[in-house]
Amino acid sequence: MTRTGIGIRTAQKRSERDVGQIHVYDGEGKGKSQAALGVVLRSIGLGIHSQVMNRVLLLRFLKGPERIYDEDAAIAALQQGFPHLIDQVRTGRAEYFGKEDITDFDKEEALRGWNVAKGAIASGLYSIIVLDELNPILELGLLPLQEVVDTLQNKPQSLEIIITGRAAPQSLLDLANLHSEMKPHVATDEALEGIEIYTGDGKGKSTSALGKALLAIGRGIDQDQSQRVLIVQWLKGGTGYTEDAAIAALKASYPNLIDHVRCGRDAIVWRGQQQPEDYQEAERGWKTAQSAIESGTYKTIILDELNPTVDLELLPTEAIVKTLAAKPSDTQVIITGRCFNRPPFFDLASVYSEMVCHKHYAHHGVELRRGVDF
Repeated sequence: MTRTGIGIRTAQKRSERDVGQIHVYDGEGKGKSQAALGVVLRSIGLGIHSQVMNRVLLLRFLKGPERIYDEDAAIAALQQGFPHLIDQVRTGRAEYFGKEDITDFDKEEALRGWNVAKGAIASGLYSIIVLDELNPILELGLLPLQEVVDTLQNKPQSLEIIITGRAAPQSLLDLANLHSEMKPHVATDEALEGIEIYTGDGKGKSTSALGKALLAIGRGIDQDQSQRVLIVQWLKGGTGYTEDAAIAALKASYPNLIDHVRCGRDAIVWRGQQQPEDYQEAERGWKTAQSAIESGTYKTIILDELNPTVDLELLPTEAIVKTLAAKPSDTQVIITGRCFNRPPFFDLASVYSEMVCHKHYAHHGVELRRGVDF
C-alpha cells in the first residue's frame, strides 16, 4: 500500500499460508485482549464451515474463574453449539497485583496455566492457541522466561500462537513473527465517553473491534437482551470472511441481539480509481450506521474500516461528526481502520489506540491466514 492508494484486500479469492506464526500484542493502549477474542471469533467461524481441523484454545492468565467477564456468555454459547471448536481455561486472580503482592497462589496458578499451554502445544490438537496476558506473567517473573521462549520456538509448524499483554520481554519479541504495539493517545477536550478509535499501520484494528463485539454480545446474552449490537463493515464486500459464520451462529440463537452489515465491492478501492458503486456502498453503510446511532436502539455499534472509507473520500465527514457528537450517552461506537489523513471525528474519541507495527510477517512475503487474519 502506498500513499496514492488505500484499500482493504478482500477475502474471497485470497491464497493463504499453512505455516503458523507467533503474534505478540503489547503496549499501554487498549485492544490487546480484545484482539485475542477477535481471533477466537474468526477461528470458530472458520471451523463451523470447514472440513479442516480447526480448534482454538483460549488460555487466559490473570483472569481467575471466580470473576464474571462480559464475553463469558458469548463464548459459552459458541462452546455449546460447537464444542469441538473451542476450549477455554482461566488461571490466576481476577484483580490486579504487583511484584510486591505476589503470593504462592499466584505462582501456582501461573504454572498451572503454563502446564496447560505446554500440553496443548505438544498435543497437536489445536490450530490456534491464545495466551492472553502471558506478557505480564513473564514481567512479574511468575514463569521461567527461557523455558517459555524455547517451548514456543519448538511449536508444531502449523500452530498459530497469539500472545497478549503489556511489557512483552525482548526475547519473546525477537522470536515473534508479528509484533503490534497498542499505543494510547491522550483524549482531547472534545472527547465523548463511549467513542473508541483503533487505527495505525499495525495489525489488530478490526480484530480488536470483533473482540469488542463479542464482549457486547456476551453482555447482552447474560445480562440484558436490550444490549443490542450492530456491526457495519465497509470496503469488505463479497464472501470469505471467517467471522461471518460465528456471528451468524450467535444471531441464530439470539436474533434480536446482533445485526451485521457488509458494504463495498469484492475488490480493493484505490485512491483515484473509485467507482460509482464504491460511493453508493459507502453511503448505504453510513445510512445504516447513522440511523442506528440516532435511534438509541443499539448499545454497541462497530464501524469497521470507516477510517479508510473517509480517507478515500467515499463519505463526507460533516455528517459523521455531527451524528457522533449527538449520540446517546449509553451507546458505544467503535471505529477502526488506518488512514493517512486524520479525520476530524478522531477528536471525539475518549479511547484512541494506535496499532504501531514493529514486525509483520506479511512484509516478508508471508501470506495471511484464514481464521486468523481474515
